[in-house]
Amino acid sequence: MSPSRITELLTPVQMGQADRLTIASGVPGRDLMENAGKHVAKAAAEMADEGGRVLVLCGPGNNGGDGFVAARLLKQAGFAVEVALLKDPEGLGGDARLAFLDMISGQGGLVPMLIGEMDLRSRLAASDLVIDALLGAGLDRNLTGPLGSIVNEINDSGCRVLSVDLPTGINGATGEVMGTAVRAARSVTFFRLKPGHLLYPGRGYCGDLLCGDIGIRSDVLDTVKPDTFLNCPSQWRSNWQPPQAESHKYSRGHAVVFGGPVRSTGAARLSAGAALRAGAGLVSVACPPSALVIYASHFTAVMTRTVGETEEIEELLSDKRLNAVLIGPGYGVGAGTRAAVGEILKHECAVVLDADALTSFEKEPQDLFLLIGERDRPVVMTPHAGEFARLFPDLGELDKLTAARVAATRSRAVVVLKGADTVIAAPDGRAAINANASPWLATAGSGDVLSGIVCACLAQSVPVFEAAAMGVWLHSEAGNEAGAGLTAEDLIPSLKPVIARLVEKTMPEDDAKTSFFL
Repeated sequence: MSPSRITELLTPVQMGQADRLTIASGVPGRDLMENAGKHVAKAAAEMADEGGRVLVLCGPGNNGGDGFVAARLLKQAGFAVEVALLKDPEGLGGDARLAFLDMISGQGGLVPMLIGEMDLRSRLAASDLVIDALLGAGLDRNLTGPLGSIVNEINDSGCRVLSVDLPTGINGATGEVMGTAVRAARSVTFFRLKPGHLLYPGRGYCGDLLCGDIGIRSDVLDTVKPDTFLNCPSQWRSNWQPPQAESHKYSRGHAVVFGGPVRSTGAARLSAGAALRAGAGLVSVACPPSALVIYASHFTAVMTRTVGETEEIEELLSDKRLNAVLIGPGYGVGAGTRAAVGEILKHECAVVLDADALTSFEKEPQDLFLLIGERDRPVVMTPHAGEFARLFPDLGELDKLTAARVAATRSRAVVVLKGADTVIAAPDGRAAINANASPWLATAGSGDVLSGIVCACLAQSVPVFEAAAMGVWLHSEAGNEAGAGLTAEDLIPSLKPVIARLVEKTMPEDDAKTSFFL
């Protein structure tokens, strides 16, 4: 499997297309199912004690077929295996039926039961491991009735669960819980991850994620054309270059952070410090005259400049060397901020809009989108969920990935919808889901550091979508580097070893492969 092409995320529909293209090319579907079952059996053998009791719960589709293969292989390996069916096996068709016949045939073949005709609670209590092969990733309706009760009994049992593809009850496209869902200790999927593996709440139900190669060639992606990706260095590393021998500070870009008044200087100071550490050759803070002493007393390498009225902003940004601007952290909410944003967006610099710069347009978001639409230079917006809801109040019922995409199209900016599963969406439809964030990043000032990093990536001429994705990943990885108990101030020095690993290429060529792929 090519290390440069494993970060695509496929919806259940796209995965079905990849299956069909592979089968049409001459690979029997039965071989794909056999390979999938082998991965499930291998994962189960690692989770259960040698010779332990494994209960395999199988649905009527291909997900159940993978379970039949795994059950047969585990039985052959010496495990005590029981198989329970959701529906009468007479309804099985295609490859799943062939896998079922292989499981029950021959000496030592397994004799399955119907889940509805057994004491599921006692069977769960007697099992060392449950394999959830009930439903696949394409679920689009809530689980109710007997199936919902079965899922709840699995969860109530406390038994370790290995889910095939996705835990039953999780929507593979959105990560939504469809009424109720199995809580797995591990999930094994195939060929590529799905958005539902990485988006919460589904991500919290999957447990450890593994993705196995089952014989689908990566060139099917040329036809499937996925537009959603796992955010990791292979997605943007080639668009960023560390300083070369002939580089100088001006060639690395000049980032400007607009700072707020005396009472709220901390946010902009975090942003500016992060921009400098993340690689911008020069960083300036533009601040009100009354706050100059505070900013100047806290900086050594970051320059300061006073800016009051919008005319002074125009004068400052007439210098084309100032190629990336951030406004919002601690800047203040109101008409003055709206005017400042309007003036900044008139210039050729790349722009990051965060915090107060977004909230200031909550009553007239279309005004902001029109301003963005009138320019052809990069704009990144970095809202958390509350700021996003203020700018896009009508998108609250959409799943996170769809909402971010719609927002990017509407605003004509790259949207970084922050959270444990940050989504980066571009107006052209591309999206990336971030998966390396530490929960300790949920702390005051963390977002200010992120916006500063993104601004630095833009200052270094990284294309806008890649700059946003790179900034999110660096921020998250700095959180992992800083560790438990971090504060926002810890993130800035923690960027240094993270960037060093990128430069020295001492991290895996593709961390997605290392993290998820068998």
